[in-house]
Amino acid sequence: MTEISTTRGTPKPAGQLAPARLGVWSIVFFVISAAAPLTVVASAGPTSLRMGGIGAPGAMLVCGVILLLFAAGFTAMSKYVRNAGAFYIYVARGLGKPAGIGIALVTAVAYAFLCLCFYGFVGFFAAITFKDLFGVDLPWGLYSVVALLIVGLLGYRQIDVGAKLLAVLLTAEVAILLVLSLAVLIQGGPEPASAASFDPQNVFFAAGAGSLFVVGFGAYIGFEGTAIYAEEAKNPSRTVPIATYISIAFLAVLYALTFWILTLAFGVHGVLVMAGADDFQEMAFSAADSYLGQWATIVMRILIVTSFFACLLAFHNACSRYLFSMGRERILPRTLAATHPRSQAPHHASAVMTVISLIAIAICIALSADPFLQFALWTYATGVAGVIFAQTVAAVAVLCFFIRNRRGHSAWRVLVAPAFGALGLITGFLLVVFNFELVTGMEGAVNWLLLLPIPVLFLGGMGIGLLLRSRRPEHYARLTHLTEAKE
Repeated sequence: MTEISTTRGTPKPAGQLAPARLGVWSIVFFVISAAAPLTVVASAGPTSLRMGGIGAPGAMLVCGVILLLFAAGFTAMSKYVRNAGAFYIYVARGLGKPAGIGIALVTAVAYAFLCLCFYGFVGFFAAITFKDLFGVDLPWGLYSVVALLIVGLLGYRQIDVGAKLLAVLLTAEVAILLVLSLAVLIQGGPEPASAASFDPQNVFFAAGAGSLFVVGFGAYIGFEGTAIYAEEAKNPSRTVPIATYISIAFLAVLYALTFWILTLAFGVHGVLVMAGADDFQEMAFSAADSYLGQWATIVMRILIVTSFFACLLAFHNACSRYLFSMGRERILPRTLAATHPRSQAPHHASAVMTVISLIAIAICIALSADPFLQFALWTYATGVAGVIFAQTVAAVAVLCFFIRNRRGHSAWRVLVAPAFGALGLITGFLLVVFNFELVTGMEGAVNWLLLLPIPVLFLGGMGIGLLLRSRRPEHYARLTHLTEAKE
């Protein structure tokens, strides 16, 4: 059955995303925007230096290497699976359909939580920025709702429209980081340049080293989004692997460089003193003011807001596509699989995510909850833990997929590298779980409550899969075969 576009007069399949619309760089912009490099450098950088010490730059590099090892098998498998539900199809093919359904639910909810958290961050930082810079004192909720309307509108548009906007925003935030780095390198810091940040003793064995990797793995959240856009990519068997490698490598180099630049800007000893101060979160802005001038601080504060908005748009798109995929598989209501007759965007799934976000913002406003501490941080913590769990299970699934048959790939690419990647991700997830208070800023049972959705959704999804297999075998048999690539 087809829907007819009244404007172009050409039939377009219902429930099908627009093919061949995204190139390598469009996907890269979505993925890196989801990681929000400026916000990572401005907030996670000082935090990791404060909690884990001078080895923060090295830890960011190590996390990048682990993810590149995972990506070796992940991208090899992308040749055989192509679905907007990315981790769902990977895990289903590697560990079985019940596990695939479980990880799909975990990932979709994790992305939804991340969408919610970025509405809180956008509102909080926009309210502060506009008040401090322009004297405009408006409630945070107003900025969040404006962001929601823009994201909701873009959710109805062609996917490449959002990619173009993200390209502009991302270029601006990366540019200011590179300009700052160059200024520090040219002018030099108060102490001689040091490679202590990359010394294994400071990266792996320092007190608080575990916290470095909690922050580190969280900083790369969103890189797996390359596979989400496989159905909309031009030549996906080539585009997805290239975009994945570029995204991870770029983030690894950028994070390691800019974190190290902070140690150069204030000195190895000076940066630790500053990291221990009450205003440690001002570290990146202080460096910008010292080495570039006040204009750079103003620009960075504005770009922090746009960076969070870019995150929001990227995760909204990712979550919409997971909901679309689950609707198409009839695991969630089939209406979520509807696509717009002209843009072929998953507009029903996008609208559902917009409504959920609006309700969450309204509840937060009604309860007078703090947009940062009680809205953004809690939802961020659950979202990050969920995505890292999904990455970990997907890493194991990729390994299992190729253990049975290497399909002509080298043992290094599909067995050895993915095994090291899986081991690193398992370690990373355990570090997040047992140091969860570092993410939430809270202590006690509330941390376990925030982690609870992960096992509940995963086991619940597996239960749904087993139930379908026993009661609706024909439906179960069709799962994962709608858009699979041929082997």
